[in-house]
Amino acid sequence: MIQAKVYNFMGFRRYALAFSVFLLLGAIASLSFQGLQLGLDFTGGTQVEVGYKTPASVEKLRAQLESNGFEKSVVVHFGSDRDVLIRLQGKPEQGLSDRVYEALQSNGERVELRRVDYVGPQIGEELREDGGLGMLAALITVMIYVALRFQLKFSIGAVLALAHDVIITLGFFSITRLEFDLTVLAALLAVIGYSLNDTIVVSDRIRENFRKIRDTPAAEIINESLSQTLWRTLNTSFTTMLVLISLFFLGGELIHNFAIALMVGVAIGTYSSIYVAATVMLAMEIDREDLMVPEKGELVDDLP
Repeated sequence: MIQAKVYNFMGFRRYALAFSVFLLLGAIASLSFQGLQLGLDFTGGTQVEVGYKTPASVEKLRAQLESNGFEKSVVVHFGSDRDVLIRLQGKPEQGLSDRVYEALQSNGERVELRRVDYVGPQIGEELREDGGLGMLAALITVMIYVALRFQLKFSIGAVLALAHDVIITLGFFSITRLEFDLTVLAALLAVIGYSLNDTIVVSDRIRENFRKIRDTPAAEIINESLSQTLWRTLNTSFTTMLVLISLFFLGGELIHNFAIALMVGVAIGTYSSIYVAATVMLAMEIDREDLMVPEKGELVDDLP
């Protein structure tokens, strides 16, 4: 059997820690001072769906709306290049959809008004709270599952890695001022699942090697485990990235931010599955005794 090359990942853990701290501080600072550019789903507003007989240019429509006083309108295609979705943030006003319809007809082009939806600020507030609670519940569930399936030190490492990925992804959206809406929130929950999958694979190999390899420092066992799962992790991330890049370019403007959030999350999740979770376990001085299964004879030692 060919032995996989062992890379000294843990030898660079201090540099990885400095890199993670830098990213986390930048993300937290941006989130604290300027927050997120919340979309209509969270702030409330009006959503207007219109249709055209011929392909419509969103750039021209956006300029047309701005010239009629709708300066912060979001105009995107959905379904086809003849279907247009217009989002207007702010408190819904009576007659707003009629004014939008008139603005779109100002150049003489025929427009079909298909649907108008209103999202009130109270609903947006509830969505923010429910989204935050959803992510918190996901992290708590992950911690309980990993603690039961593996060991408490694995659980703490996995949850810190997931929190690391979520905070940095949120920070990216805060710094770039990309709109944060329900699709991005869904992407964050998907990132939690994806990162957990990588971390579970690595953790399972670490546990297996701790039980098989004797009289070897923990750092070396973790290095060997990470080296054995490295190409599996990179191949999975690479193929996932190919799908996300295709989704970004071919999926339409409506899901651009969804694809971006997943791309950032997958990249950071790949890094954290190698360095963050394993480094936390090593810092907590995980050893073979933590992972040993009690022998059957030990279960009856205390019986009379």
